[in-house]
Amino acid sequence: MPTSIRLDPAIEQRLDHLAAATGRSKAFYLRELIANGLDDLEDYYLAAATAQRVREGTEAVYSLDEVERDLGLAD
Repeated sequence: MPTSIRLDPAIEQRLDHLAAATGRSKAFYLRELIANGLDDLEDYYLAAATAQRVREGTEAVYSLDEVERDLGLAD
């Protein structure tokens, strides 16, 4: 799916240099960045949203003792 983005000129220059130095396309490196960085972005933003719900009291939290007991793992 074609997508357009605007890059800061300094970032685009770095990307141009990398592509020229390695013989790969800019699109290759953009796909690599997205594929490798998406997991980190999901982890960060979803964790931040969960933390906000915990602070607001709308997300349940459980102690280790509660989890172990509920799973039948308590001594």
